[in-house]
Amino acid sequence: MRSAREGAARLHTALRAEGGTVAEVLGEAPDGERALAAPGPAQVAAAGPRARGREDEYELLLEMILEGSRLHYGQALVVRPRDRDLALLLGDQLYALGLARLAALGDIAAVAELADVISLVAQAHAASDPRLAEAVWEAGAVAVGWGTSERHAAAKALARRGDPGAEAALRHAAAAPTRSAR
Repeated sequence: MRSAREGAARLHTALRAEGGTVAEVLGEAPDGERALAAPGPAQVAAAGPRARGREDEYELLLEMILEGSRLHYGQALVVRPRDRDLALLLGDQLYALGLARLAALGDIAAVAELADVISLVAQAHAASDPRLAEAVWEAGAVAVGWGTSERHAAAKALARRGDPGAEAALRHAAAAPTRSAR
């Protein structure tokens, strides 16, 4: 499985090729961040059986959506606009690019899952809970790669209600399908 650093480098290359404003505000692809040495949500999703045979496409489109989310919440890896309003617009553009690629693959279930991820991450950030947002991404990536489960649906329902146990439930749901794959 690739590292998040490798995924960010691929995203950088793809966005440079995309052109336009997003290409004009690219920073350097991240190199030294220790946290990027491990796989991120995009790599986890691409490693699942639902992405088999299309791993590269899933990884890149998830990187786009994840970078869109990062732009919304001020933690972008490769797209570095100086203006906050432009960051929000580019975040929306990356959401749209990634979701359009996913729809073109015909994976409507994953489109629905990522719509949930986007809304639950927004809710977590509105509540100033970045750990919950991280757990939403972890569980969402597993649902895209391995499929959803009742455990996952229940964890998302807890998050929607603002339940204090939502983070732990999401992390538990994320760990279950991938344990046997490791």
